[in-house]
Amino acid sequence: MLFAIITSNRFPRFRKKIYKTKLVLQLNTKEDYIGVFDSGVGGISVLRHLRRVMPNEKFLYYGDSANAPYGIRTKAEVRDLSFAVAEKLMARGLKALVIACNTATSAAVKDLREKYPDMIIVGIEPALKLAADRYPGGGIGVMATPMTLSEEKFARLLHRYDITCDIYKIPAPRLVEIVEAGKVDTRRTIDMLQKLFTPYRGRLDALVLGCTHYPFASHTISRILGGQVDILDGGDGTARETRRRLEKAGLLRDGLGEVIIENSRNSPEILRLSWRLLEGKSRTEEENHGK
Repeated sequence: MLFAIITSNRFPRFRKKIYKTKLVLQLNTKEDYIGVFDSGVGGISVLRHLRRVMPNEKFLYYGDSANAPYGIRTKAEVRDLSFAVAEKLMARGLKALVIACNTATSAAVKDLREKYPDMIIVGIEPALKLAADRYPGGGIGVMATPMTLSEEKFARLLHRYDITCDIYKIPAPRLVEIVEAGKVDTRRTIDMLQKLFTPYRGRLDALVLGCTHYPFASHTISRILGGQVDILDGGDGTARETRRRLEKAGLLRDGLGEVIIENSRNSPEILRLSWRLLEGKSRTEEENHGK
């Protein structure tokens, strides 16, 4: 298994090193890792927020690209995959686990919390409340995988706001595979997104990105919809909630931050893509920061 710890000049608190090793950690200490997992590289959009709000922490990220996309699988399949990844990370010693995948959160977060009641487990939700608060009575699109949009958990969230807002469910399963392949800005992807958004032109005040892969396509989506449509994702809220819970538990860390990235596909190409996505910045992150 290939591990990597990295920084660039933009993040001076992080060092860069590639090595093979086994981690031996004590449980429930400030020095333990924060585990972060997703069905692939999409959760790196959440990892960027986590690293921004907690630059001194040690993060262990796992992308399950070999089994992506989760969004077209059954709930039982996603639950089993999520448990397998979560238990793999927990065996390494964690002080918190962040489920950086909307589909996995919907399918598994409740059961994981029941099985591991002493572990800080934070899931992610579409930023629908933020959109509804900003645009009362407005048009809000929720772009997500088919499974996320069909889950009871999302239905409950939607019904809190569909009385006061016009909410449009926009399934986009193919976009996960496009991000996994690193082909967001191709002509084929742009054509696909233009066709997807055609029925919603002129109807949206905000678009909620309900999959952690989607922020990596936010530039392209914004060009298609126009700058007047506010593009929102739940990564910042997830990062702040993780920090809040660690601070409450007295587990925030001082010192040199670290990031380790692993992937079930375990190829040099997917790891290079992962680091490239981590070191980039999306328009969504820039616009949401400080709002």
